[in-house]
Order: sequence, then C-alpha cells, then structure tokens
Amino acid sequence: MSTLPIESQKSAHLRFTLNGEEVDVSFAPYKTLLEVLREDLNHTGTKHGCELGECGACAVLLDSKPVLSCLVLALECANKKILTVEGLGSDGQLHPLQDAFADLGAAQCGYCTPAILVTAKALLDQTPNPTRDQIREALSGNLCRCTGYLQIFEAVEAAVLKIAEQRQAAA
Repeated sequence: MSTLPIESQKSAHLRFTLNGEEVDVSFAPYKTLLEVLREDLNHTGTKHGCELGECGACAVLLDSKPVLSCLVLALECANKKILTVEGLGSDGQLHPLQDAFADLGAAQCGYCTPAILVTAKALLDQTPNPTRDQIREALSGNLCRCTGYLQIFEAVEAAVLKIAEQRQAAA
C-alpha cells in the first residue's frame, strides 16, 4: 500500500489577510483555521486547547469578531481578515492590553493569554469604556486555570486608560 506524499494532499489554496498582511496558503481541505495558523503558517501564538470549542484558547479575530479557530474550517476564511496575538502590537510596540497584562501579572502560565488578549481587543474596539460586567461577559468563553480572573479584568480596565491616554496624546 502506498500513501501520497504530504505535499500532494494539500489541495486547498486560498488568500486571506493575516495580521495586516495578505498571505496565500495551501493546505489539506479538512484543516481548521487553528491547524493552518499553527502548522502551515507557523503562527503558534494561537493555542491548541480542547478542540471542542469549550476552552477558548484558540480564539482569534475573524473580520474583527472573536471566533474559536478550532471550530472554523480554514476554507471558510478566503478573503477574510484574521488577527492573532502576533498581530496585536504595531511598530515594534506592544498593544496597551499586552502592556497592562504584563504590568499587572494577568498572565501566569500564559496559555490562555493570547486568546484573552484578542478577545479583549474585540471588546475594546466595540466598547471603548466597558464595565466590569461587560468585560466579564466578553471574556466568559476564555477559560483560565491560573489567575482567578481578577488580574485579567483589572488589566483590561488598565488598558482602557492606556488607550484613552494614547488617543488624547495623538489628538
């Protein structure tokens, strides 16, 4: 019995925007967005968790909305915009959420952190000054076993202030 080489199994080809840059990728058509990001594009910031959509570790932004990349077929992403944790910062600077998480110890083991960061970014893009309840609701799909969530909520609130300061300085 002979098997096909891996390259011949890659029959799907598509283009999407990843962290602000257009990419073309070839992959096996059964792969999820998570698998394509990690295995084919080497963007390993997005974490592989439960593969059931229950832990939230694989969250990315798809056209500015948080999705669980383990539940999205990569084929569904043609001509879409995808943002992973690797694309949060700009011009060599961390995003204010990343700064706040580091400053306030909101990441312990760090496994859930990339997904929480992109999910929090989506919240702050929609609701620039969220309440604690809105933060809690937005992040409710992201499980963290280390922090107890308080530091995470406080870091998002601190990022709100940092973002407001940056906007004020730019004006």
